[in-house]
Amino acid sequence: MTPEKPATVTPVALLIFDLDGTLIDSREDLANAVNATRLSLGLAPLDLKLIASYVGDGAPVLMRRALGPEFSDEEIQRALEYFLTYYGEHKLDCTRPYPGVSEALERFARAGVKMAVLTNKPVRISRAILEGLDLARYFFAVYGGNSFPEKKPHPIGVETLCREAGVPREKTMLVGDSAVDVRTARNAGVRVCGVTYGFQPETLTAEPPDLLVDSLVELADRLGIVPAPGLSQAEPPAADAAGIRPAEKP
Repeated sequence: MTPEKPATVTPVALLIFDLDGTLIDSREDLANAVNATRLSLGLAPLDLKLIASYVGDGAPVLMRRALGPEFSDEEIQRALEYFLTYYGEHKLDCTRPYPGVSEALERFARAGVKMAVLTNKPVRISRAILEGLDLARYFFAVYGGNSFPEKKPHPIGVETLCREAGVPREKTMLVGDSAVDVRTARNAGVRVCGVTYGFQPETLTAEPPDLLVDSLVELADRLGIVPAPGLSQAEPPAADAAGIRPAEKP
């Protein structure tokens, strides 16, 4: 199937974003944490690009791929604990939003599009990263790989978010950088947009999304969402009478 290429596509009411490789470039911090873990075990470091190709199925799978089959389940678990501790302390050393992410999220928010994050990364560190980058305010929910009994590509996360947002599947779009996100969307019966700049864009060739963009600003353009005149990119959504912005409400 060829990704959709008209100037604009059918509008959506709910956008569900992957995190690593879609909203944030976290490759260097993840690679440093993986290599610190390997160093603690007397192993040589791995190339950043190789580690990036291991990302997407959750931290336990990342550790298994980074250490190899010769390590026992018990050793992998101990390594995972070391990795999570190290990464938790260094998660924002180099991690930044991709170019255009903040602008696009602002445009979506101003247009009244509901937004959420669904990642296979542990939920606590995912929320901490979004808060540290001042992106958490855009999302009514952030779910991670340990939020549900099953990770992506199981549809439970998308189904839960659709239900919580009160938005039907036909008005929902999942945005991600890998075939895992495409499979998740297919399993959940929602549309999917792939991004070309992420960790694993090559996987989108075998499992193409409905739409393929080079930036989230392009996605906003394709959805027909125009920038508000004179709007500062850093300006947050308006707070309600209680001083709470929409994404900050429980």
